[in-house]
Amino acid sequence: MKSFTKSFTQQEAIPESAIEAAVEVMRSGRLHRYNSAAGERSETDLLEMEFAEYMGVPYALACSSGGYALHVALCAVGVQSGDKVLCNAFTLAPVPGAIHNSGAVPVLVDVDENYCIDLDDLYAKAAQSGAGYLMLSHMRGHIADMDRVMAICAEFAIVLIEDCAHTMGAFWDGKRSGTFGQVACFSTQTYKHLNSGEGGFLISSDAQLMARAIMYSGSYMLYANHCAAPDPQVFADICLQTPNYSGRMDNLRAAILRPQLAQLDSQCQRWNDRYALMERVLQPCQAIRLTQRPAKEQYVASTLQFSLPEFCSDKIIELVAQCAARGVVLKWFGAATPDGYTSRYDSWCYIKDMPSLPVTEQRLSKLLDMRIPLTFTEEDCQLIAEIIYEVVNELTDYR
Repeated sequence: MKSFTKSFTQQEAIPESAIEAAVEVMRSGRLHRYNSAAGERSETDLLEMEFAEYMGVPYALACSSGGYALHVALCAVGVQSGDKVLCNAFTLAPVPGAIHNSGAVPVLVDVDENYCIDLDDLYAKAAQSGAGYLMLSHMRGHIADMDRVMAICAEFAIVLIEDCAHTMGAFWDGKRSGTFGQVACFSTQTYKHLNSGEGGFLISSDAQLMARAIMYSGSYMLYANHCAAPDPQVFADICLQTPNYSGRMDNLRAAILRPQLAQLDSQCQRWNDRYALMERVLQPCQAIRLTQRPAKEQYVASTLQFSLPEFCSDKIIELVAQCAARGVVLKWFGAATPDGYTSRYDSWCYIKDMPSLPVTEQRLSKLLDMRIPLTFTEEDCQLIAEIIYEVVNELTDYR
């Protein structure tokens, strides 16, 4: 019987050039982003400039985490306590957490059959709720029809905040994910496309929005030290009216990230090669439903999702257990009880007047999720997919 032995949480080593840069920062003792000599660009300054250039935007801010960037983004666009913010019901906990942290009220939107936000439900809830904001999570790297998203936002005058934690390096119709809304946020937590343990970015083309974000991040009166930022005069009034929430990235993490950013596109291709291989193996299995991706989506598939439409919950639990016994770790988003990083919307009990979302519950009840770390070779991915295929077929025979 085939089995797999590698860890699903083991990431690739940090590149040697990044380790050397980090050691140099540690030897200098100047870890704080503003601890630099006159005329010198810190590692964090350089990282922001390079990320802004990569994204094709004028402004970028490096933050302590992707979740912190989401909170700052909400504050910077003007969200006030009690405001309604539309967001995916299928997402990870930091998204509604950031909305709650801002004092706003999440308005949860159903998931469609391809794990994107359901655009029919988004339209209906935009009309019904009067929400002025949408925090759109490109959950697990699945990009909704951004043409229609933008049309809905325009019709209802909704400010779009993009959560791109899983779509760094991805595009919709040739336009980078993260460049559709007024502001976008990215994560560099270990399991994302760049790895600094914790960290994140906020990007925008709006000078005043970015000035507020920089002040929120904890720049004190050192905003002129930022390179991928608006001109200092933009801060004239903003600097005294914006509280300091202290969530800066430090030079050590920036030093670790800069060489990784230079390799990002090649890393994205490696993920997609592995995903495509697994997709080819699983495609013939009639019990498995894989994501149907539109031609306009140029994705980065660092994880794999599939559904088992005809399996009941007990059978899915058995599948997860049998795959685990053979070394393949699958996560199930249908469980009523949170497990690790995985939770269902109705476990976020701090949300007042929690809605009932039977469509989302039904779709998540069939959904399985798996990481594809780049420590896995293509041969590893072939073996993993074969194991999943075999277990699904065995369970299908006597379902």
